[in-house]
Amino acid sequence: MDKQEQLVRTAFQLFYTRGIHAVGVNLVLAESGIAKKTLYHHFPSKEHLIEATVHYRDRNYRAWLTSRLEQVPAGKAAILELFNALDDWFHDRVPEIDHFNGCFFINACAEFGDRDNAIHQACAGHKADMTALIRRHVHELSLSMGLTIEFTNLIVLLKEGAISMAHVQGNRNAAMEAKDILENILRDRVGDV
Repeated sequence: MDKQEQLVRTAFQLFYTRGIHAVGVNLVLAESGIAKKTLYHHFPSKEHLIEATVHYRDRNYRAWLTSRLEQVPAGKAAILELFNALDDWFHDRVPEIDHFNGCFFINACAEFGDRDNAIHQACAGHKADMTALIRRHVHELSLSMGLTIEFTNLIVLLKEGAISMAHVQGNRNAAMEAKDILENILRDRVGDV
């Protein structure tokens, strides 16, 4: 692993477990064992390092989730698999994306609330891409466009709510509860799709 990647991985671990503003550059340097000059060679500021950690998490999370959804048929099976994947994450069964400590993107947006900030925009971009991923699978249900939008929004809200409940309230079963709700809605609204 090169030094730039080592810095990003170390910073991500610290930011994700302790909070971004709670972690100073000196702690990142101490934990990574990399010199300050090397850090500033790759990242002109702490904000650049933070943005790199957001992109790092996005790549890892996206690769993991996409892989999980590709293991089952597109459409209903993939939509339900989303919640199985979240359940594995909430119960720390996904080593490739680290232990569960809430949503890094939500956490980062809480610390960088200005929507014009590059960090906030990168987090919003991740959420938009996850919505698009879900929408592709909802589209496989062959619903009318209005229902596709409605079901996509419903699934995104269930997903985000499950993440929040698992982190904030400690309800590690929230993904399975959301999946049960979704299965009931799918059965009632679209039948055996």
